[in-house]
Formats: sequence, structure tokens, C-alpha cells
Amino acid sequence: MSKTELSYSDLSKMIDHAILSPTLTETEIVNGIQLALAYDVASVCILPYAMSLCSKMLEGSTVRTSTTIGFPHGAQSTDVKRFEAERAIADGCQELDMVVNISCVRSGQWDYVRDDIGAVIEVAHQADRQVKVIFENCYLNEEQKIKLCEICSALNADWAKTSTGFGTGGATIDDIKLMRKHCAPHVQIKAAGGIRTYDTLLQMRELGVTTCGASATQQILDECRRQLNLPEVNTEKLSSSSGY
Repeated sequence: MSKTELSYSDLSKMIDHAILSPTLTETEIVNGIQLALAYDVASVCILPYAMSLCSKMLEGSTVRTSTTIGFPHGAQSTDVKRFEAERAIADGCQELDMVVNISCVRSGQWDYVRDDIGAVIEVAHQADRQVKVIFENCYLNEEQKIKLCEICSALNADWAKTSTGFGTGGATIDDIKLMRKHCAPHVQIKAAGGIRTYDTLLQMRELGVTTCGASATQQILDECRRQLNLPEVNTEKLSSSSGY
């Protein structure tokens, strides 16, 4: 599909609006959810404690609820991650963004890594929810990234995700190409970290990315609407929130 054939929803439904900064106030969190609704994005990825609020605010909309598991370092025990997943689902979460145990990946402890990811996927899939597995590629070598792609494929992860947005680097073209090449077709790719412009969103789409985590949602989609000659979204009562 060419750029000119893309609809607004083709692009807005690529964005998981990130409301993840630990310094956000309650007002900023509420404004962020309202912004996501106004721009009709794919999901709101919110601080875990605010999931109940988010679920209530998004009820009846086409914007899905998502939150983080084992964030941002992936160092929580598997039992803790499993509990986090169960609690998030109980609070209304539909999509869970979990961080792999980075230390175990770098140590080559692949049985642990597989079991850790599998525990969250099992909880989520039993509840008909979806999982995005965050690699945090900035800390990994190519061999480790490929191995994670293979594990995600075998465990039927719903997405493989580049980054938390809180590491030393975000999504890169080389990493996107590698992940799309080595993940099975049923595993979608999510890019996060550094997705701040409309052109970058289009570039990610061309590389096979289906979802992008972003906090610059308003900036990206305002430009999208200008390109498509659509009216501006009324944002008088909204203020952007900083996620990652």
C-alpha cells in the first residue's frame, strides 16, 4: 500500500500512546488518556497502577488498554512477573508489554529466559490477552537478538518489541530488519524509543512494523492529518504527556 493510499486509521492504529514516565501527575495521566481517545490510537500503554482508571476511561472505545510487566529492567523474578500479569488483566489490561530478563539473556541462560517469557504469555493467552516481548536491544548483540526472536516465535508471542524507551537506545532500522527476518510471520514487530515524527512512523511501517510506542502521538498524528487534508483534532482541553 502506497503512502497516498493509507487512511488515517491505518496510521493512528499503529500507535501505542505511552504514558509511562514515573513523574507524571494524575492530571497528566488523565490528559494522556483523553488525548489517545481524541486521536483514536491503537492503545494506551500506561503505568500499571493506573490501569483500572485507564480501563474505565477507554471503555466502549476502539482504543485498547496496555501496560508494562517487569519494567523497565526485566529483573523481577518470574513469579513476580506472573503476578503482575494477573493483576494487570484483573484491572482490565488487554495487551501486556513485558521486559525479558536482560541479565539472563546476556548470560546465555536461555532456559530461564524461555520460561520467564512463557510464564507471562501463558497467563495472558489463557485470558485471551496479548503479549509484547521487549528485548531492550541496545544492550544485546546480534546473536542474542536472534535467539530471542526464535524463542518468541516458538512461544507464540504476539509481538517482539525493540526497546523500553528507557535504555541507552531505542528502535533502529537494523534491529527492525533483523527482528522481522528472524521472527516467525505470526509474531508482529513493535518499535519503541525515538518514534517522534510522521516520517519515522511511515518508515517503520515500510520495514514491517505494525505497532509503535510513542509519546509524541499528538505531533505525529497532527502531521498525518495535515498530509491527508483532515481537520485538526480539538485539543483545547488536552495537554500532551511525556512517556518515552
